[in-house]
Amino acid sequence: MNRVSRVVPVVAVATLVLSACGSSDSAEPAPSTTTDSTSSSASSSASSSASQSSSTATIYNLPGTGVFPEGITAADDTFYVTSTSDGAVFRGTVGSPDVSVFLPGGADGRTGAAGLDVLDDDDRPDYLVIAGGATGKVWVYDAGSGDLVATFTNGLGTDATFLNDVAIADNGDAFVTDSRSPALYRIPFDQIVAGTQDAPLETFVNFDGSPFVYGEGFNANGIVENDDESALIVVQSSTGNLYRIDKTSKEVTQVDLGGATLMNGDGMETDDDTLYVVRNRDGLIAKVDLDDDGRRGTVTGEVTDASFAYPTTVAAVDDRLLVVNSQFDKRGGEPVEPFTVSSVPE
Repeated sequence: MNRVSRVVPVVAVATLVLSACGSSDSAEPAPSTTTDSTSSSASSSASSSASQSSSTATIYNLPGTGVFPEGITAADDTFYVTSTSDGAVFRGTVGSPDVSVFLPGGADGRTGAAGLDVLDDDDRPDYLVIAGGATGKVWVYDAGSGDLVATFTNGLGTDATFLNDVAIADNGDAFVTDSRSPALYRIPFDQIVAGTQDAPLETFVNFDGSPFVYGEGFNANGIVENDDESALIVVQSSTGNLYRIDKTSKEVTQVDLGGATLMNGDGMETDDDTLYVVRNRDGLIAKVDLDDDGRRGTVTGEVTDASFAYPTTVAAVDDRLLVVNSQFDKRGGEPVEPFTVSSVPE
């Protein structure tokens, strides 16, 4: 379903003062409005601060310094955000300004964390599955209590792997992309609940010899399940191509975008028949009208906001997009702190 093809910042910035209110309502809070006298543009180079003018975003501040967040996922009105710096995971509630540390950095050997997904099913416990980047590990936690459930590893060295993103399929299986090694991993649901530690990751698909050709830079990145649940869709950051992996036959094909590409594609999200693809260096989110079977798609527009600061991924909640502002382009420099998550209309 195509909604607004582009969100254009037209008003002074809306910022959320972070004082705990304890609200569990899923609606966005009414933000306070301030005016910044510094002019801004919608380009990523000019949008590193969430306090710039011309932003329509509600801002959630992440605690701590040097966070450099990357991943986000949401279950109902609860969202989780990862830190690449120390593996911390933060938890917040849509509509409440209070974002806190849920899983401390470094715990359980979690020295880095990238993408994550949450199993949100009324018939099954809620599990949080976290990709560990160059550690080659995946951690599974109880999404409510924070108790460690299981861990998995591909056994590769830090220079050979980067476990980047996670998608939990409708049947409970978790799929994990690797941006350096040409493999897509699967963790079957029964292994998730078994409580094993350092279990080997199963290679679901080896991309060698397939149309998904690995090259220099980051390769497989964001991953989602398509609308009819027959396949997985993966974006290749370095080429901007989308690939479809059939869950039954394991056939790998390139998604036909009519000649369009999604360069610098990072995290992805589906909402109804719209696929949102974050293009990190470009500072925007592409909107793709994807066929139910995931074989074809049309780029229909983009979402931008002056608060975006090297956005990496997105979660859809109540007709809003929660967007992680990683500021990865400020590593080794002077990032604007606190690090933030922007909430903008779809």
